[in-house]
Amino acid sequence: MAGLSFYFLSNSILVVHLVHYCQSRLIGPNQPIIATAGEDITLPCHLVPGVNVAAVTLEWTKPDMDPRFVFLWRAGQDLINVKNPSYIGRSSLFTDELKHGNISLKLSKVKPADEGRYRCYIPDKNEEAFIDLLVASSAVSSPDISLEGIDRDKTGVMLECKSEGWHPEPELLWLDGEGNHLSAGPTETLRGPDDLYTVSSRVTVEKRHSNNITCRVQQRNTNQSRETHIHVSDEFFELTSSSAPVIIGLAVSLAISIILILTGVFYIWRQNKTNVRRAHCDACKEQETTTPLNPSKESSALER
Repeated sequence: MAGLSFYFLSNSILVVHLVHYCQSRLIGPNQPIIATAGEDITLPCHLVPGVNVAAVTLEWTKPDMDPRFVFLWRAGQDLINVKNPSYIGRSSLFTDELKHGNISLKLSKVKPADEGRYRCYIPDKNEEAFIDLLVASSAVSSPDISLEGIDRDKTGVMLECKSEGWHPEPELLWLDGEGNHLSAGPTETLRGPDDLYTVSSRVTVEKRHSNNITCRVQQRNTNQSRETHIHVSDEFFELTSSSAPVIIGLAVSLAISIILILTGVFYIWRQNKTNVRRAHCDACKEQETTTPLNPSKESSALER
Protein backbone atom coordinates (compact mmCIF):
# COMPACT_ATOMS: atom_id res chain seq x y z
CA MET A 1 0.00 0.00 0.00
CA ALA A 2 2.85 2.34 0.89
CA GLY A 3 4.50 1.55 -2.44
CA LEU A 4 1.33 2.35 -4.30
CA SER A 5 1.01 5.65 -2.47
CA PHE A 6 4.59 6.54 -3.34
CA TYR A 7 3.90 5.66 -6.96
CA PHE A 8 0.88 7.92 -7.13
CA LEU A 9 2.74 10.69 -5.32
CA SER A 10 5.66 10.50 -7.74
CA ASN A 11 3.37 10.54 -10.72
CA SER A 12 1.44 13.46 -9.28
CA ILE A 13 4.64 15.45 -8.84
CA LEU A 14 5.69 14.59 -12.38
CA VAL A 15 2.31 15.65 -13.75
CA VAL A 16 2.45 18.93 -11.84
CA HIS A 17 5.96 19.53 -13.14
CA LEU A 18 4.88 18.82 -16.71
CA VAL A 19 1.87 21.08 -16.35
CA HIS A 20 4.03 23.89 -15.01
CA TYR A 21 6.58 23.32 -17.75
CA CYS A 22 3.92 23.41 -20.45
CA GLN A 23 2.22 26.46 -19.00
CA SER A 24 5.37 28.43 -18.27
CA ARG A 25 6.36 31.31 -20.54
CA LEU A 26 9.77 32.69 -21.36
CA ILE A 27 10.13 36.26 -20.16
CA GLY A 28 12.75 38.86 -21.06
CA PRO A 29 13.16 42.57 -20.23
CA ASN A 30 10.91 45.18 -21.85
CA GLN A 31 13.70 47.74 -22.10
CA PRO A 32 17.17 47.48 -23.67
CA ILE A 33 20.02 46.51 -21.39
CA ILE A 34 22.63 49.28 -21.20
CA ALA A 35 26.20 48.30 -20.41
CA THR A 36 29.53 50.10 -20.29
CA ALA A 37 32.39 48.66 -22.30
CA GLY A 38 34.68 46.51 -20.16
CA GLU A 39 32.16 45.53 -17.48
CA ASP A 40 30.30 42.24 -16.88
CA ILE A 41 26.55 42.27 -17.50
CA THR A 42 23.56 39.92 -17.37
CA LEU A 43 20.94 39.50 -20.08
CA PRO A 44 17.81 38.43 -18.13
CA CYS A 45 15.68 35.53 -19.37
CA HIS A 46 13.58 33.18 -17.24
CA LEU A 47 10.52 30.94 -17.21
CA VAL A 48 7.36 31.96 -15.35
CA PRO A 49 6.36 29.98 -13.41
CA GLY A 50 9.88 28.74 -12.78
CA VAL A 51 10.63 25.09 -13.57
CA ASN A 52 13.81 23.04 -13.74
CA VAL A 53 15.44 23.33 -17.18
CA ALA A 54 18.85 21.85 -16.31
CA ALA A 55 18.22 18.88 -18.61
CA VAL A 56 16.64 20.92 -21.40
CA THR A 57 18.36 22.31 -24.52
CA LEU A 58 18.85 26.06 -24.16
CA GLU A 59 20.05 28.44 -26.86
CA TRP A 60 21.42 31.95 -26.78
CA THR A 61 22.01 33.37 -30.26
CA LYS A 62 22.71 36.67 -31.99
CA PRO A 63 20.75 36.39 -35.26
CA ASP A 64 22.90 38.84 -37.24
CA MET A 65 26.12 36.99 -36.40
CA ASP A 66 27.81 33.99 -38.04
CA PRO A 67 28.19 31.60 -36.29
CA ARG A 68 25.13 32.81 -34.42
CA PHE A 69 25.57 30.86 -31.17
CA VAL A 70 26.57 32.86 -28.12
CA PHE A 71 25.87 29.93 -25.79
CA LEU A 72 24.40 26.44 -26.33
CA TRP A 73 23.41 24.21 -23.39
CA ARG A 74 22.60 20.61 -24.24
CA ALA A 75 22.49 17.48 -22.07
CA GLY A 76 23.83 19.45 -19.13
CA GLN A 77 26.91 20.73 -21.00
CA ASP A 78 28.22 23.92 -22.55
CA LEU A 79 28.90 23.10 -26.23
CA ILE A 80 31.90 25.33 -26.85
CA ASN A 81 32.65 23.95 -30.31
CA VAL A 82 29.58 25.63 -31.86
CA LYS A 83 30.03 28.95 -30.08
CA ASN A 84 31.09 32.07 -31.97
CA PRO A 85 34.84 32.54 -31.31
CA SER A 86 34.36 36.09 -30.01
CA TYR A 87 32.26 34.74 -27.10
CA ILE A 88 34.44 31.82 -26.05
CA GLY A 89 35.40 32.35 -22.42
CA ARG A 90 33.05 35.34 -22.11
CA SER A 91 29.53 33.84 -22.09
CA SER A 92 28.03 31.58 -19.42
CA LEU A 93 24.81 30.57 -17.66
CA PHE A 94 24.01 30.58 -13.95
CA THR A 95 23.91 26.78 -13.79
CA ASP A 96 22.75 26.73 -10.17
CA GLU A 97 19.71 28.78 -11.19
CA LEU A 98 18.59 26.50 -14.03
CA LYS A 99 16.48 24.44 -11.62
CA HIS A 100 14.42 27.58 -10.98
CA GLY A 101 13.92 28.34 -14.67
CA ASN A 102 16.52 31.11 -14.76
CA ILE A 103 18.45 30.90 -18.03
CA SER A 104 19.91 34.41 -17.97
CA LEU A 105 23.16 34.91 -19.86
CA LYS A 106 26.26 36.46 -18.33
CA LEU A 107 28.64 38.35 -20.64
CA SER A 108 32.11 39.22 -19.39
CA LYS A 109 34.18 42.22 -20.49
CA VAL A 110 31.55 43.63 -22.80
CA LYS A 111 32.79 45.43 -25.91
CA PRO A 112 31.07 47.64 -28.52
CA ALA A 113 30.89 44.75 -31.00
CA ASP A 114 28.60 42.89 -28.54
CA GLU A 115 25.86 45.43 -29.10
CA GLY A 116 22.73 44.16 -30.80
CA ARG A 117 19.73 41.85 -30.38
CA TYR A 118 20.01 38.51 -28.57
CA ARG A 119 17.59 35.58 -28.72
CA CYS A 120 16.88 33.40 -25.69
CA TYR A 121 15.27 30.18 -26.94
CA ILE A 122 14.00 26.81 -25.63
CA PRO A 123 13.54 24.49 -28.65
CA ASP A 124 11.42 21.91 -26.76
CA LYS A 125 8.82 24.55 -25.92
CA ASN A 126 9.36 26.72 -28.99
CA GLU A 127 9.53 29.62 -26.56
CA GLU A 128 11.72 32.64 -27.25
CA ALA A 129 12.50 36.06 -25.86
CA PHE A 130 14.54 38.88 -27.38
CA ILE A 131 16.89 41.15 -25.47
CA ASP A 132 18.49 44.31 -26.90
CA LEU A 133 21.94 45.26 -25.65
CA LEU A 134 23.43 48.75 -25.91
CA VAL A 135 27.12 49.18 -25.13
CA ALA A 136 28.25 52.63 -24.05
CA SER A 137 31.88 53.63 -24.38
CA SER A 138 33.89 54.26 -21.24
CA ALA A 139 36.44 56.40 -23.11
CA VAL A 140 34.36 59.39 -24.22
CA SER A 141 36.24 62.68 -24.20
CA SER A 142 34.89 66.09 -23.28
CA PRO A 143 34.34 68.25 -26.36
CA ASP A 144 37.28 70.39 -27.44
CA ILE A 145 36.39 73.84 -28.83
CA SER A 146 38.88 75.73 -31.00
CA LEU A 147 38.82 79.08 -32.83
CA GLU A 148 38.98 78.47 -36.58
CA GLY A 149 38.94 82.05 -37.88
CA ILE A 150 36.84 85.07 -38.76
CA ASP A 151 33.79 84.93 -41.04
CA ARG A 152 33.80 88.39 -42.65
CA ASP A 153 30.62 87.74 -44.63
CA LYS A 154 28.61 87.20 -41.45
CA THR A 155 30.87 89.34 -39.25
CA GLY A 156 31.15 86.39 -36.89
CA VAL A 157 33.65 84.07 -35.25
CA MET A 158 34.06 80.50 -36.56
CA LEU A 159 34.38 77.77 -33.90
CA GLU A 160 35.00 74.03 -34.22
CA CYS A 161 33.99 71.37 -31.67
CA LYS A 162 35.42 67.83 -31.61
CA SER A 163 34.88 64.84 -29.31
CA GLU A 164 36.24 61.27 -29.47
CA GLY A 165 35.64 57.78 -28.10
CA TRP A 166 31.84 57.51 -28.43
CA HIS A 167 29.63 54.47 -28.87
CA PRO A 168 26.94 54.29 -30.11
CA GLU A 169 27.15 57.24 -32.50
CA PRO A 170 26.25 60.46 -30.61
CA GLU A 171 24.75 63.77 -31.69
CA LEU A 172 26.52 67.14 -31.43
CA LEU A 173 24.69 70.35 -30.51
CA TRP A 174 25.68 74.03 -30.32
CA LEU A 175 23.90 76.24 -27.76
CA ASP A 176 24.04 79.95 -27.03
CA GLY A 177 24.11 81.53 -23.58
CA GLU A 178 20.33 81.17 -23.22
CA GLY A 179 20.33 77.49 -24.17
CA ASN A 180 18.98 78.05 -27.68
CA HIS A 181 20.18 75.79 -30.47
CA LEU A 182 22.54 77.38 -32.99
CA SER A 183 22.39 76.56 -36.67
CA ALA A 184 25.66 74.83 -37.54
CA GLY A 185 27.20 72.92 -40.39
CA PRO A 186 26.69 69.15 -40.76
CA THR A 187 28.28 66.95 -38.14
CA GLU A 188 31.24 64.98 -39.47
CA THR A 189 31.40 61.42 -38.11
CA LEU A 190 34.37 59.06 -38.22
CA ARG A 191 34.14 55.43 -37.04
CA GLY A 192 37.44 53.88 -36.02
CA PRO A 193 38.57 50.24 -36.15
CA ASP A 194 37.67 49.94 -32.45
CA ASP A 195 34.02 50.78 -33.29
CA LEU A 196 34.34 54.11 -31.48
CA TYR A 197 33.08 57.34 -33.06
CA THR A 198 34.70 60.75 -33.42
CA VAL A 199 32.36 63.66 -34.17
CA SER A 200 33.10 67.27 -35.12
CA SER A 201 31.14 70.33 -36.23
CA ARG A 202 31.66 74.01 -37.07
CA VAL A 203 29.51 77.01 -36.28
CA THR A 204 29.69 80.75 -36.98
CA VAL A 205 28.90 82.76 -33.86
CA GLU A 206 27.55 86.28 -34.29
CA LYS A 207 27.34 89.01 -31.69
CA ARG A 208 23.57 88.53 -31.35
CA HIS A 209 24.15 84.99 -30.08
CA SER A 210 25.80 86.31 -26.89
CA ASN A 211 29.36 85.61 -25.85
CA ASN A 212 28.81 82.32 -24.02
CA ILE A 213 28.71 79.27 -26.30
CA THR A 214 28.27 75.59 -25.39
CA CYS A 215 29.17 72.49 -27.40
CA ARG A 216 27.25 69.43 -26.18
CA VAL A 217 27.78 65.84 -27.34
CA GLN A 218 25.19 63.33 -26.16
CA GLN A 219 23.97 59.77 -26.63
CA ARG A 220 20.34 59.63 -25.56
CA ASN A 221 20.01 55.83 -25.61
CA THR A 222 22.86 55.35 -23.15
CA ASN A 223 22.18 58.54 -21.16
CA GLN A 224 25.68 59.86 -21.78
CA SER A 225 26.42 63.54 -22.21
CA ARG A 226 29.52 65.75 -22.25
CA GLU A 227 29.71 69.50 -22.81
CA THR A 228 32.25 72.30 -22.94
CA HIS A 229 31.65 76.04 -22.54
CA ILE A 230 33.57 78.91 -24.13
CA HIS A 231 33.40 82.68 -23.74
CA VAL A 232 34.01 84.67 -26.93
CA SER A 233 35.54 88.06 -26.11
CA ASP A 234 33.99 91.26 -27.53
CA GLU A 235 37.34 92.02 -29.14
CA PHE A 236 36.77 89.24 -31.68
CA PHE A 237 33.45 90.75 -32.75
CA GLU A 238 35.00 94.23 -32.95
CA LEU A 239 37.69 92.78 -35.18
CA THR A 240 35.11 91.28 -37.52
CA SER A 241 33.08 94.51 -37.75
CA SER A 242 36.15 96.65 -38.51
CA SER A 243 37.86 94.18 -40.79
CA ALA A 244 36.34 95.54 -44.04
CA PRO A 245 37.48 99.19 -43.61
CA VAL A 246 40.87 97.98 -42.47
CA ILE A 247 41.26 95.80 -45.55
CA ILE A 248 40.17 98.64 -47.87
CA GLY A 249 42.59 101.03 -46.18
CA LEU A 250 45.43 98.55 -46.49
CA ALA A 251 44.63 97.95 -50.16
CA VAL A 252 44.62 101.71 -50.95
CA SER A 253 47.86 102.24 -49.06
CA LEU A 254 49.48 99.34 -50.87
CA ALA A 255 48.37 100.67 -54.27
CA ILE A 256 49.73 104.16 -53.53
CA SER A 257 53.01 102.70 -52.32
CA ILE A 258 53.40 100.65 -55.50
CA ILE A 259 52.70 103.73 -57.68
CA LEU A 260 55.25 105.81 -55.78
CA ILE A 261 57.86 103.08 -56.04
CA LEU A 262 57.33 102.68 -59.80
CA THR A 263 57.46 106.47 -60.27
CA GLY A 264 60.72 106.67 -58.36
CA VAL A 265 62.26 103.82 -60.34
CA PHE A 266 61.24 105.47 -63.64
CA TYR A 267 62.67 108.84 -62.55
CA ILE A 268 65.99 107.30 -61.58
CA TRP A 269 66.13 105.41 -64.88
CA ARG A 270 65.51 108.62 -66.86
CA GLN A 271 68.14 110.51 -64.90
CA ASN A 272 70.71 107.79 -65.48
CA LYS A 273 69.93 107.73 -69.20
CA THR A 274 70.25 111.54 -69.48
CA ASN A 275 73.56 111.57 -67.63
CA VAL A 276 74.96 108.88 -69.92
CA ARG A 277 74.05 110.91 -73.03
CA ARG A 278 75.61 114.09 -71.62
CA ALA A 279 78.79 112.29 -70.75
CA HIS A 280 79.00 110.85 -74.27
CA CYS A 281 78.54 114.29 -75.95
CA ASP A 282 81.12 115.97 -73.72
CA ALA A 283 83.64 113.27 -74.59
CA CYS A 284 83.10 113.83 -78.34
CA LYS A 285 83.58 117.61 -78.11
CA GLU A 286 86.73 117.25 -76.06
CA GLN A 287 88.22 114.87 -78.62
CA GLU A 288 87.59 117.32 -81.51
CA THR A 289 89.33 120.24 -79.80
CA THR A 290 92.39 118.33 -78.69
CA THR A 291 93.28 116.41 -81.93
CA PRO A 292 96.82 117.71 -83.36
CA LEU A 293 97.37 118.53 -87.10
CA ASN A 294 99.60 116.22 -89.26
CA PRO A 295 102.78 118.25 -90.47
CA SER A 296 103.38 116.13 -93.55
CA LYS A 297 99.86 116.72 -94.79
CA GLU A 298 100.25 120.51 -94.32
CA SER A 299 103.56 120.72 -96.34
CA SER A 300 102.05 118.74 -99.16
CA ALA A 301 99.17 121.09 -99.36
CA LEU A 302 101.51 124.19 -99.53
CA GLU A 303 103.68 122.75 -102.29
CA ARG A 304 100.63 122.27 -104.43
